[in-house]
Amino acid sequence: MSLNAAEFREAMGRFATGVTIVTVDLDGEVHGMTANAFASVSLAPLLLLVCVEHSARTHAHLHAKKRFGVNILAEHQRLISEYYAKPVYTHENAEKEAGARFDRTAKGTPILRGALAYLECRLQSAQDAGDHTIFIAEVEEVVVHPGEPLLFFRGKYRKIGEEVVG
Repeated sequence: MSLNAAEFREAMGRFATGVTIVTVDLDGEVHGMTANAFASVSLAPLLLLVCVEHSARTHAHLHAKKRFGVNILAEHQRLISEYYAKPVYTHENAEKEAGARFDRTAKGTPILRGALAYLECRLQSAQDAGDHTIFIAEVEEVVVHPGEPLLFFRGKYRKIGEEVVG
């Protein structure tokens, strides 16, 4: 049996994920990317990981700044996810085109308004893995808001459904 990338991608699409925007400040400008390859790693210390393709411009920014935010999207933030998934050089029209508005932490990291949660991170290590890098970061701040998540399953955005009982 030979496995190809399309079959692997289809299988991985069967795993429902949340959607995040990874944000980084570069010379006062917000740079970001949509990511669903994101997970908690440890509670002691508080660590998370995010996987970023080598060719993504955010990849170089994470290495350079060593500080970034992870914004967990709410169900009404689909346009923001789509905007930051585009291969554009800058994101100067994020508010006008997608409704993305940002605040800043005391350390200058961009926080997406309206996100379900925000995690401010300091890069701890980076490990190349195929065509991606696994960035492991220590979580320094967490902000949580009420709401429902934006989900991604089988190549489409979804809303959370009914609770499974029994």
